[in-house]
Amino acid sequence: MSHGLFRTPPPRNEPERSYAPGSPERAGLRSKLEEMASERIEIPLVIGGKEIRTGRLAKAVMPHDHGHVLADVHLGGRAEVELAVRAAAEAKAAWAALPWEARVSVFLKAADLLAGPYRNVLNAATMLGQSKTCQQAEIDSACELADFYRFNARYYEQLLGEQPESGPGVWNRLEQRPLEGFVFAVTPFNFTSIAGNLPTAPAMVGNTVLWKPARSALYSAHFLMKLWTEAGLPGGVINLVPGSGAAIGGPALASPDLAGVHFTGSTAVFHDMWRSVAANLGTYRSYPRLVGETGGKDFILAHGSADPLPLAVAVVRGAFEYQGQKCSAVSRAYVPRSLWPRVREMLVPMVEGIPVGDVRDFSNFMGAVIDDASFRVQRAAIDEAASASDAFVLAGGRYDDREGYFVRPTVIETTNPGYRTMREELFGPVLTVFVYDDARWEETLDLVDRTSPYALTGAVFGQDRLAVQQALDRLRNAAGNFYVNDKPTGAVVGQQPFGGGRMSGTNDKAGGPQNLRRWVSPRTIKETFVPPTRIEYPFMRAGEHRRATRAEAFACAACAESA
Repeated sequence: MSHGLFRTPPPRNEPERSYAPGSPERAGLRSKLEEMASERIEIPLVIGGKEIRTGRLAKAVMPHDHGHVLADVHLGGRAEVELAVRAAAEAKAAWAALPWEARVSVFLKAADLLAGPYRNVLNAATMLGQSKTCQQAEIDSACELADFYRFNARYYEQLLGEQPESGPGVWNRLEQRPLEGFVFAVTPFNFTSIAGNLPTAPAMVGNTVLWKPARSALYSAHFLMKLWTEAGLPGGVINLVPGSGAAIGGPALASPDLAGVHFTGSTAVFHDMWRSVAANLGTYRSYPRLVGETGGKDFILAHGSADPLPLAVAVVRGAFEYQGQKCSAVSRAYVPRSLWPRVREMLVPMVEGIPVGDVRDFSNFMGAVIDDASFRVQRAAIDEAASASDAFVLAGGRYDDREGYFVRPTVIETTNPGYRTMREELFGPVLTVFVYDDARWEETLDLVDRTSPYALTGAVFGQDRLAVQQALDRLRNAAGNFYVNDKPTGAVVGQQPFGGGRMSGTNDKAGGPQNLRRWVSPRTIKETFVPPTRIEYPFMRAGEHRRATRAEAFACAACAESA
């Protein structure tokens, strides 16, 4: 029982470490990388706080050295899903009954563990298993994840503090209940911070969770479970059940106890999940909450007044950091003809000079794409452009999967604004540029808006304020996160809550207070201190005398007798 009105510590964004040559953090991370790469571990399921080994194994490998196995991972199926649903139900009452500050303290402790002893562990796991450079891993698995825990704690406190007005003689209260049932969290490979936030945001507010991480990110998922356990998370609150989408998602979505889905991944998968929920709607106890962040075909639009150098730098960083495997990565750019010669002159050598290789070599800017399937998608797009009549490869265009799934950063220039790679999400290091006539600025605004079904991130570059404002207005629905004179990647928790509309998702804004609202069900409580004892209302007391009917007399007599 709580005996105080508590305040969470003021949240702050975790400072990024530089890992500069000679720094102690660089030496510490290198040591952890060598240690973890030298081991081949076994990763079990974790259900109800217990490790479960099914014997159905998959390998977790390094994308940049795919012959190197990091772990053998046990996979689940229908039986394990049913076991996890029971474990979540059994853990629910005690977890939800904890004072809110007790639940929050678990994740505040996890944030401090991340900032300290777990920092190298999660960064190294993300580098080895997902082929991120040390800088990209630091931003993701250390800083952003710690930020999620600290800021979500404050947002939850603020949510609990939102209370209704009370009139004379009445006390109105609002409580935020966890949902009835379990939340199904499905997380992607590309951000350890997303994998660490999607199960924990519902858990923080009292829900219990069945968690299915992406198969290509099971290595870091294993260490996230260890982090939460050390932070004090009780068994059964988050249940780790890796496996294929059909083996895990099918029975999870069919369970009558499903209360919500917290998803980040492909648009096609989210569509399938939505259809499954609709098909099972009559079996659920309540309408499941569906929260999803899906695809993107993110853009940079340059006006003729833009500064070419910052534009070129933003295009390169926005398109090729983490091999373009960010939901927010730039994959289409619109540059006016007046600027293109200068932009191209700077862009091509920047792209050709990007170092690509094993992320354990800290001089590399890029690692490998995540797996063979992604490699084949990028290769097909590059080969198609090399033989197209309306497009050509301007820079990059090389690939090699003999040791790792390496794709050189590639820029395609097209004369066709509807060219396939201007429309379809590739999720890799391939950028397509369309050069437009300066006089067709307004037509280009419409082109940017209608070319893609997605609406996740976008940016406009220009010094002409009228043009910038015009882009902000005309592209209002084209991006949930919009940037002016900056690349459309790198959203920071607490500063740029992240999410998009249209086919990019439900826009519930991870990193902001909006997301937590989806995982609670409010209950209004009205307490009247002195309840009435008569049924009459003042309007019934007429000024003029009127003979009471027999029924009225009987009612008044009965009322007086009961009083």
